[in-house]
Amino acid sequence: MAYDLHDLTEVAHALADAARAAILPYFRATDLQTDNKLAGGYDPVTAADRAAEEAMRAVLAQRRPDDAVLGEEFGDTPGTSGLTWVLDPIDGTRGFVSGTPTWGVLIAVGPESGPILGLIDQPYIGERFIGAAGRAELIGPHGRGPITTRPPRDLSEATLFTTFPEVGTPADRAGFEAVARQVQLVRYGMDCYAYALVAAGQADLVIEAGLNAYDIQAPIALIEAAGGVVTNWEGGPAHAGGRALAAANPEIHRAALDILQAAR
Repeated sequence: MAYDLHDLTEVAHALADAARAAILPYFRATDLQTDNKLAGGYDPVTAADRAAEEAMRAVLAQRRPDDAVLGEEFGDTPGTSGLTWVLDPIDGTRGFVSGTPTWGVLIAVGPESGPILGLIDQPYIGERFIGAAGRAELIGPHGRGPITTRPPRDLSEATLFTTFPEVGTPADRAGFEAVARQVQLVRYGMDCYAYALVAAGQADLVIEAGLNAYDIQAPIALIEAAGGVVTNWEGGPAHAGGRALAAANPEIHRAALDILQAAR
């Protein structure tokens, strides 16, 4: 299947622009109302999440009406083109409601086999990371330019991110901690921004579990375009969600994957 990558890129930017405009009026608002989607836990959703996804879907209905859409808040809309836009209007809603600027808008597009373009946008600080076809760039307060992942280094010099200290199941946590014991620095709570930092050459690894497709598809395409590797914990495709290992290069990916697999 042939793709018009220029058009897809323009549409991805239009989606991110629409989401920014919808979200920013809600950020750090003193009267922000949240609903909890998780019985027995806390998984917030806000009016900003819904408004952003609605705004992006409106753009797609006008500019790419034949494409399918999968979004966190409004589910699946079938299409006929063979392409699916995968949208997470606010990845990191817990951070959003806490006032931290490490949440982001996730936009990916691709066929059933996986994403071919990924975008991570942080509206409040004005940073946008986008990657496709072997090229990734950052557009932000300091201008616009290409980004690449870090070159190989020993695990003892690596920086590792995950969002939640518990990671997933007890077995998942054991695998993560086995890698964490080998690295120089571990950081928590960054949500999608951690993947953007891997793409931008600021970190080496992200290890997570319990992901949905809309959590990981944009990071996959972005990091791969910047020179990195993203798989599940078995070394296979991760675009359907589940457990993900994102790495700056194949060498450090292999080192972390060996530890994850040995810890099972």
